Parts: sequence; structure tokens; C-alpha cells
Amino acid sequence: MTTEEMKTQVGRRAAEEHVRSGMKLGMGTGSTAVWSIRRIGELLRSGELSDIIAVPTSFQAAMECHSQGIPVRSLNDPEIDGSLDLTIDGADEVDAKLRLTKGGGAALLMEKVVAYNSAALVIVVDESKRVEHLGLDFPIPLEVHPEARVAVTRELEDRKFKVALRMAVRKMGPVITDNGNILLDINMDSPRDPAELERDLNLVPGILENGLFTHVRPTVYVGRESGEVERVS
Repeated sequence: MTTEEMKTQVGRRAAEEHVRSGMKLGMGTGSTAVWSIRRIGELLRSGELSDIIAVPTSFQAAMECHSQGIPVRSLNDPEIDGSLDLTIDGADEVDAKLRLTKGGGAALLMEKVVAYNSAALVIVVDESKRVEHLGLDFPIPLEVHPEARVAVTRELEDRKFKVALRMAVRKMGPVITDNGNILLDINMDSPRDPAELERDLNLVPGILENGLFTHVRPTVYVGRESGEVERVS
């Protein structure tokens, strides 16, 4: 089974097993979560689901919801009232305690707001995303105010992080998030406690959010090359 087939399988299965009519949903960003959005659209069109409203975590997720006929709202909308029944999203890394690194798609700030205000969080990944320690192979993304770039970089380097400004691929200059900010990606030479790190990074002035998710325990669907889907919670 190819990676894309694994992503398709876990994304669709998570939607089928967790989404119910009348739910307020958080819709994640990325190449695996998109398959959950598409499956929800199919179920709405077939009449198997009804009365779904969604809060997307990015422009990409919003456009996908629009294309699938899924009504989109803001987290501040009175119909949502700041809380969600369920969020389905992907992740860049998942460790043994189901702590996550997210933000490879540059939507980490809204992803965290939505996930941390959901009654349940479901994460869909392929088996390559399971790791022993976060932040050693895949960098931890930080959403940073542009005016704080130099100061934040200096502070992080003083704390022995390797820091890189994320650059765009098909435009000149850095990646700009949906919120108008930049991304710094950091790596570590040795493991650090993810929960402490999530808290400490956000104490640095100029860092608006980081890509560590340690304060929620998700249900994780892992697609395997064999075709098996493992559910871990």
C-alpha cells in the first residue's frame, strides 16, 4: 500500500467511526486530514449525515469544506460558541504517549486553538509519523511575529536549539502563515520533555504558538503499509 493509499484509508475511517449528525467539527489541515473532509462530504450528500457545521483550521481546509458542501463557521460564531464536539486532524510526529508535533502545513496556531477547544481529538497519520522522541527528526514549528524574528532566533540559539526560518517554495522569501506571521523551525540534539517545552516556548516574547500538542490525549489512527489501520488511544 502506498503512502497516499494509507492516508486515504485512515482519513476516511476516522470520519466514518467518529462523525455523527448534528456535530460541530474542527477540520484539520494537510494531506491526510483532507480525506476525512472528503468522506464527510460524501456522507452528507448520501444523506447518511446531516446538520454538520465545521470550523476549518486553514484556508486549505476551508476551501476543501466548501468544495464538499460542508457549512463553514468561525469558532466565534454563535452556532459554535467557542467549543467543538470533535476535531479530526493530521500530525507530523506522534510519540509513544500520543503527544504530537504539528505545523508542517503552517497552520499550527489555529490547529491548536481548535484542538484544545474540542471535546475529542482524532489524529490520522501513516506509520512513518510514529517516533520515539519529538523534535529530533522533524522540526518543531513556531509561529512568530515578523518583528520578533531576530530576537526570538537569538533567544532560541542561546537555549541550544537549531533554528531555521521556513522559506517558501514557489515564491521568494519566507512562508507567511494564514495569520500573517512567519515560521521558525527548531531542532534539538537530544530529547527534552515535550510538555515543559510546549509551556516554555510560549513564554518567549514574539512566539505566538508552537507545534507541540501535549495537553490533549487524542485517539490516533495509524495507517500501515500492510493495509492494516491501528487505532491507539
